[in-house]
Amino acid sequence: MIRFYNGKVLRFAPAMRVTEDEVWTDGGRICHVGPAPESLPAFERQIDLNGDLLIPGFKNAHTHTAMTFLRSCADDMPLSDWLYKQVFPHEAKLTPEMLYDFTSLGILEYLSSGVTASFDMYFHNDAYAAANIDCGFRTVICSALNNFDRDVENIEREYLKFNALHELVSYRLGIHAEYTTSMERMQYMVSLAHKYREPCFAHLCETKAEVDGCVERYGMTPPQLLDSIGFFDYGGGGFHCVWMSEDDVALFARKKLWAVTNPCSNLKLASGIAPLDELRAAGVPMAIGTDGAASNNALDFFREMYLASVLQKVRRFDAAAGGADAALEMACVGGARAMGLEDCDDIAPGKRADLVVVDLRRPNMQPLHNVPRNLVYAGSKENVRLTMVNGRVLYENGEFFVGVDPAALYARVNAHVREMFG
Repeated sequence: MIRFYNGKVLRFAPAMRVTEDEVWTDGGRICHVGPAPESLPAFERQIDLNGDLLIPGFKNAHTHTAMTFLRSCADDMPLSDWLYKQVFPHEAKLTPEMLYDFTSLGILEYLSSGVTASFDMYFHNDAYAAANIDCGFRTVICSALNNFDRDVENIEREYLKFNALHELVSYRLGIHAEYTTSMERMQYMVSLAHKYREPCFAHLCETKAEVDGCVERYGMTPPQLLDSIGFFDYGGGGFHCVWMSEDDVALFARKKLWAVTNPCSNLKLASGIAPLDELRAAGVPMAIGTDGAASNNALDFFREMYLASVLQKVRRFDAAAGGADAALEMACVGGARAMGLEDCDDIAPGKRADLVVVDLRRPNMQPLHNVPRNLVYAGSKENVRLTMVNGRVLYENGEFFVGVDPAALYARVNAHVREMFG
């Protein structure tokens, strides 16, 4: 058992609040939240928070972790050129061994940013899952079915394999996007969703050109098209959701589909600003993701929360838009639920011990007028003191405890890059 005491705790149910409870973990779960009893059990470790804040970790609800290999390589290009001239050609050179190392690098960055789980869409999933398991990190794999897949039926095999592989790994159904996936393959994904009664996800309404192209091909927007073939019959959602019509928003609200915003990536690729306030007002559930390091270029959740909030203000010319509390809830709670990790969405007995200690004794966190809003508007990665996943401390005070030597990993990833790019 591990004891966190003498600090503050951010809790979300029944409402967001900061308490001064103790939190104990036993194995991979939280076993106590509240005052200390008169008699304490024996603890493996006792962590004095010294006034710092314990939060349920951030959930990166859309990413391509291994794309760290394209960080600051494919920059300052529109999405179509970025994807077809830089990303796809270099991805073709990736080996499973390379992807394992690039994924491990991304995991280190997640941990130092207070992220405790990722919703990842990529390939070489055996190597990807192995990297997460070896590091002790929690991930949900989303299938990325598209026209480049040689073995379409591998999606079903992966669904069955990865949902039974390890407690840190699960798998959800999805296509890469409408514009990279034939109707025949989209219908195959629908057949799997119906067979297993599972939600489905996709890159959706990321750019105006994507939406216009879908309307030209099918006479419908991407959300309307996917819904018309039964893609969303068991829920799911979309990544990006920038160019959403009123009908698209109503569809998401009616079916309770998840809209996962990626503000940094959408800005860098000049895709636009997602209408988060309109989605929220309609009752659409929402989460936040970084997208990959090729289009971001950082995997920094503090920056994502900040932009998710302030971009709504400038989009609507209203300083009251895009509330910080909503952004924080999207980052901690919404992401967990979008990924199917309902036992990772709060700090409460029985929940998973996926926890982050935020240092409140740094200048940017003082004074303590409103701690949750400080996280969104003033917080940064430098405030992450400790990250725990499934009851294991994986990052603390600048050191990683994932079985990987960072210096050796950096040497390997740079060697891989030299091999790939010449």
